[in-house]
Amino acid sequence: MADSPGLDADESLAEFRELVRSAGGDIAAELMQRRARPDPATLIGQGKVDEIAAVATSTDADLVLFDHDLTATQLRNLEAALPCRVLDRTQLILDIFARHARTREGQLQVELAQLEYMLPRLTGRGKAMSQLGGGIGTRGPGETQLETDRRKIQRRIDQLKTDLEAVRRVRRQQRQRREAVPVPTVALVGYTNAGKSTLFNRLTGAQVLQSSRMFATLDPKLRAIELPSRRRVLLSDTVGFIRNLPHTLVTSFRATLEEVEQAEILLHVRDASSSYGAEQKVQVEKVLGELEALAKPRIEVLNKIDLLDAHERQGLAAREQSLHHPQGGEVMVSAQTGEGTDSLLASIDKVLYSDPMIATELRVPQSDGATLAAIEAGMLVHSRRYEGNLVRLSVSGPASLIGRLRKYRLRDEKTPMEEDALGGHLETGRR
Repeated sequence: MADSPGLDADESLAEFRELVRSAGGDIAAELMQRRARPDPATLIGQGKVDEIAAVATSTDADLVLFDHDLTATQLRNLEAALPCRVLDRTQLILDIFARHARTREGQLQVELAQLEYMLPRLTGRGKAMSQLGGGIGTRGPGETQLETDRRKIQRRIDQLKTDLEAVRRVRRQQRQRREAVPVPTVALVGYTNAGKSTLFNRLTGAQVLQSSRMFATLDPKLRAIELPSRRRVLLSDTVGFIRNLPHTLVTSFRATLEEVEQAEILLHVRDASSSYGAEQKVQVEKVLGELEALAKPRIEVLNKIDLLDAHERQGLAAREQSLHHPQGGEVMVSAQTGEGTDSLLASIDKVLYSDPMIATELRVPQSDGATLAAIEAGMLVHSRRYEGNLVRLSVSGPASLIGRLRKYRLRDEKTPMEEDALGGHLETGRR
């Protein structure tokens, strides 16, 4: 494998080791190399190639994995020199994606990314093309067919793009239906294995697969949650990011990542116990930049605080208080135990700008049970008192709901700002 910028050697090796295990591989040996510049023919030089060949033979390894992308020439030369198949970092990540794709959409996206990556690397791939089955790098399109007819591959790529465009149309229609009854979306983003799915389950009560393996979540999940203000939002769980995330994946998974692009707030879930959290944050923000989502309000969710000792927690809390976060701030949570999730929901409430909260007073007939039930379900009731057959309520609620109950509102209580908020919602309702 090759060293990676931004991480020290041990951290880079640990992350790559976890990728291999997530793909179902058993590690027979590990080799590290530092070079001033890559060898154009083999990436690692002839001496290292001979060393790897000897280790692969002595351990009966059937696969050599590189934590680096290989050119078509390097891949061809390495497979000619080594006694087993060779995969680079991107092929390994694509294999993990193929293993975890469950929906038709996810499978289409993985196959498209695999084909677009394979197409320029087909020449001379005899050894890699010779078998299909359950091993790493053998999931997905039928490799034996790829070498024989490039035009078939290109036709398949075109078909996949057409199919994915149909998926995007359906997704746009679903989003338009959601926007007709506006419910803002909050998207979970973060480095792979940061605990997004566990947090999603904790906040929604869902049973989405949660796993310590990388990229366990590929297919987007949407669930409604209620905030302390009684406003409802849709929470979206998305695929995890990783350093050097293949560009073909970012492109192919554009339909999935549209939830990130459309979200009102991003929850950047970070592993507070990780020793290279700063580098992970940079990598996530790099992908968010590609999605043109960096300007969105973002809450940093420092997860896995249950793995920290008291001293580490104090240091994290002190840093949180000292930093200024204009977008949304930081919240310390444990998705595993539930600690801090109330603070997280309150932070979302604070940052959410659509359908603003308005404090007002309402007079409702006691006989109007449906309206009173709607107020109890959708607003915070601060006080109530009875005036004959009327109930006078002091409440805080979303402008959309206050607008629908405007005939019960005490007219002299409105401020100009509240009038603007209500007017916008009422005008929207008329359209």
